[in-house]
Amino acid sequence: MDIRRVPFDHPDAVKLNDEVQAEYHVRYGDGGDATPLDPADFTPPNGIYLLAYDENGTPVASGGWRARDANDEGNRDGDAELKRMYVIEQMRGRGLARRILAALEEDARAAGRVRMVLETGTKQPEAIALYTSSGYEPCEPFGYYRFHKESRCFAKPLQQPRP
Repeated sequence: MDIRRVPFDHPDAVKLNDEVQAEYHVRYGDGGDATPLDPADFTPPNGIYLLAYDENGTPVASGGWRARDANDEGNRDGDAELKRMYVIEQMRGRGLARRILAALEEDARAAGRVRMVLETGTKQPEAIALYTSSGYEPCEPFGYYRFHKESRCFAKPLQQPRP
């Protein structure tokens, strides 16, 4: 598996984003995730966007983080927000999401971010299982969907507290 850093608006990233939005539509019955995102959010030092490619060069998984600091949507200074984690259906169950998650955490930590946060939904139990098994714990609501009843927010410290 080849994991590459790409721009958020790279054609392969757009393709997988369209697929994840279609999946959100099936699961939630709306138009997908309406969270405003800008390609610059995923350009270092603001964040990164990763794609995993199979041996044939086909994009099969994605994920990114973007820097978020204290704002009126509930973020704290030093937050890195996880966005667009996705694995195509035929490649699920092979640990790809866990590999991308670890790479994103490592990069955000190296960038000085202190906490990784994410928002998912009640109709994504496999996502919740991935995050909780990776050390994420429920946190205060934040972000675009913070008042939505199906929204679930999680956080994980990226830096060790100083003694």
